[in-house]
Amino acid sequence: MLRRRIWSDGVARIRCSLSCRIGTAGWSIPAAEQEAFPLEGSHLERYATRFNAVEVNSSFYRPHRRMTYERWAASVGDDFLFSVKLPKTISHARRGEHTEADIERFANEIAGLGGKLGVVLVQFPPSRVFQRCEVETLFASLSSSLPCPLACEPRHASWFAPPAETLLADLHVARVAADPPPADGAEAPGGWPGLRYHRLHGAPRIYYSRYEPHAIDILRDDLENGAHAADVWCIFDNTAMGAATANALELITRL
Repeated sequence: MLRRRIWSDGVARIRCSLSCRIGTAGWSIPAAEQEAFPLEGSHLERYATRFNAVEVNSSFYRPHRRMTYERWAASVGDDFLFSVKLPKTISHARRGEHTEADIERFANEIAGLGGKLGVVLVQFPPSRVFQRCEVETLFASLSSSLPCPLACEPRHASWFAPPAETLLADLHVARVAADPPPADGAEAPGGWPGLRYHRLHGAPRIYYSRYEPHAIDILRDDLENGAHAADVWCIFDNTAMGAATANALELITRL
């Protein structure tokens, strides 16, 4: 469901309800889309007038101070949520290499978001084979430390078989629906059905390509069909040439 709100500048802006969150990876505003946003405010403040979610990818590469997250949380409205990517020092570590201290440090940092923390995204490397014991250990640690749902984006074919699906559902971890899919079955959400998390990386050229209108229509139908049963997130990650912002705006107008 959508609602339309008239902002102080007199422009009607469409916002999604809490059951459907649309945004991009990061909140940069490409030059070609500047007119769709207010002129004043920080990039995040301007971004948040059109979207109700964003994915923080920089946390994957480097830590941010808690006060940085606090500042970001204060820059957005009450209905806005952040998805934060788990540091690769945790998600890409071999068994036993990450410590509880790593997770606790990350949890303390993102606690600065307060109630604006919506999801923690765990992206595994393509070489990460599904191994039940490792998965149980990692997600048990994350669940006990992080006060939000978890979504994972595996990229090895072993994660798309029934044993992995069953375990993720039992652990209340959603599996990302990814495009382009790295393996058969990766194009559809999986794992815990209480969260549907879509990540659109761009196709045919990953990170660069803009999705054509017919692809946005298919995505719209998929989101609407799933919204009755779960919290739905849709993040465009085709940011290299600014296509993510254009696609996200287009999707909102089509819903």
